[in-house]
Amino acid sequence: MDWAIVSRRSIRSFLPTPVERDKLLGILDVARYAASGMNTQPWRVHVLMGAPKQKLSDAITALHDDGQACAGLTEPYHYYPLDWVSPYVDRRRKVGWDLYGLLGIGKNDKARMHAQHGRNYRFFDAPVGLIFTVDRVMQAGSLMDYGMFLQSVMVAARARGLDTCPQVAFTRFHAAIHSELGIPYSEMVVCGMSLGYADPASVENSLVTERESVESFTTFHE
Repeated sequence: MDWAIVSRRSIRSFLPTPVERDKLLGILDVARYAASGMNTQPWRVHVLMGAPKQKLSDAITALHDDGQACAGLTEPYHYYPLDWVSPYVDRRRKVGWDLYGLLGIGKNDKARMHAQHGRNYRFFDAPVGLIFTVDRVMQAGSLMDYGMFLQSVMVAARARGLDTCPQVAFTRFHAAIHSELGIPYSEMVVCGMSLGYADPASVENSLVTERESVESFTTFHE
């Protein structure tokens, strides 16, 4: 289990190798045991493959490439802080520039930045795309529960030789997701996720983010 947790990374380039349905069901079967307050189990999972995944990707990509259309989009909830402060903003910048550095994207190359960000909406070419939703009647505590569920999905996938990339980038396009997938507006889009077999030849998959030491965030009260 330690290996599956420590080796989990956000993969941004996948092989076209199909993922067996039994493996997908096995991953979700394990993840459903994630803890949730009062056993509410607030997660809803939409699994996309083939034509439905392509159709959603096409719809979101068209919006992403339309600056005027994007200008009016809103998020269903605030994932990131409204005002960034250190050390969080520093970590955010570092992972961004580390990724762009591997890809040879310069700081002023807005077109390539836009194209790279747009690969989110193609699920980084993964054969499986996941969209996660939660009933809007639920509150912030359910998002904490959701985090445990998402981690369980990613670790269970890793244990089966698969890789993932959790993607909050999808939330901005929640209206398109509702429309394309027929998801009722009583459910809120939490995030998306790419799932499949990592492409070992893709340089972006060599990115390993730095992690703080246990001592830096732990206080023992004895």
